[in-house]
Amino acid sequence: MKIDLVIRQGRVIDPAHGVDDVADVWIHDGCIAGIGSFDGKAKRELDAHGLIVCPGLIDMHVHLREPGAEWKEDIESGSLAAVAGGVTSMCCMPNTSPCLDHAAVVMQVKMRAAQVGLCHIHPIGAVSRKLEGTELTEMRELSRAGAVAFSDDGKPIWHAGVMRKALEYASTFGFLVIQHAEEFQLTKGGSINEGWISTQLGVQGMPAEGEDCVIARDVMLTRLTGGLYHVAHISTAGAVAQVRAAQAEGLAVTTEAAPHHFALTEEEVLGYRSDAKMSPPLRTEADRQAVIEGLRDGTISVIATDHAPHHVDDKRCGLECAAFGIVGLETMLPISLMLVRDGVLSMAELIAKMTVNPARLLNLPAGDLGQGAVADVCIFDPDGEWVLDRNKLRSKSHNTPWHGKSMQGQVRYTVTAGTVVFEQEQA
Repeated sequence: MKIDLVIRQGRVIDPAHGVDDVADVWIHDGCIAGIGSFDGKAKRELDAHGLIVCPGLIDMHVHLREPGAEWKEDIESGSLAAVAGGVTSMCCMPNTSPCLDHAAVVMQVKMRAAQVGLCHIHPIGAVSRKLEGTELTEMRELSRAGAVAFSDDGKPIWHAGVMRKALEYASTFGFLVIQHAEEFQLTKGGSINEGWISTQLGVQGMPAEGEDCVIARDVMLTRLTGGLYHVAHISTAGAVAQVRAAQAEGLAVTTEAAPHHFALTEEEVLGYRSDAKMSPPLRTEADRQAVIEGLRDGTISVIATDHAPHHVDDKRCGLECAAFGIVGLETMLPISLMLVRDGVLSMAELIAKMTVNPARLLNLPAGDLGQGAVADVCIFDPDGEWVLDRNKLRSKSHNTPWHGKSMQGQVRYTVTAGTVVFEQEQA
């Protein structure tokens, strides 16, 4: 029997099984057939000398805009961006139009993803009908249709009673409830972080307390219900401290950080740069360092992008009226590698936060290279240097604050279920 694919002599890092060694990886029939030294024949070989071979990356927080806003992004363009960034599994948030509050819409997303066939797409179901925060969806029905967790992301689950019921109901089936932590009564009308920069620019700000107070309430509800609670895109020192304290208490509270929140500060919006406008906003250097420390000590177990594509017209209209969000699928890996270069995390620790950790949180069949596992693989050059040109992004939208910036770390190949779905063109 001839093996389908052999990846030769890369540094294989599989945090799920404690593997970190130079070895071959061989794949057959869409699954990992072995790791070690392969002396047989294969239909195709990839030379991974000097490269890192790891499980395909998982991004548990993306906005694909389909259905309803396909001019910003659709499942095909989002998938192309994902595999170019080494991402083989991603979870799409429910704030589409119609939103993912009905089983038929969830199934539509799943079927469209299967048609595209570049990577695995797992819908996040809505917690409340129409994302209005007042009435629970049929969460069990959504899960049967393919939803892997629940959120109203794009909006907070603002109603305490609805959040309590969501935590109680979802926990009976082992599902995560993901919160966009924002108190609109504190952040309404704001565009950037509240502080000296917002004062200097004369732009209404969004105080850190708008994030912190929602998490404080939700931690109490998690204690009451025994639910599984996850904070999306954490950004403040106070929020990190609250999650750390909840974990020390033994509560099932987890969180993720987006690369922009540990790589950038509010100073990026100077000059009224709308490409640096996002929600939650870029914060202070003290907040950035707190997020980095949370990643270092394990309080923050996942790195996710909050990939939020917007048409150029939604961003080139002044800071206060511009849409919130940036694209991130193609920059997640190179930006996150700063944590290794700065000594915050080992390479294995970093990869775990983008593979096995989100897989375990969401019970996904992904994130490891064990024998028999689905052969989702990312092969990258940690030292590869390139300059980001927004016009060359695979996403339909080009809203990124890193345009023209030098990147270090480049995906060379992406393999989904044993098939090479992305190859970096070599100069």
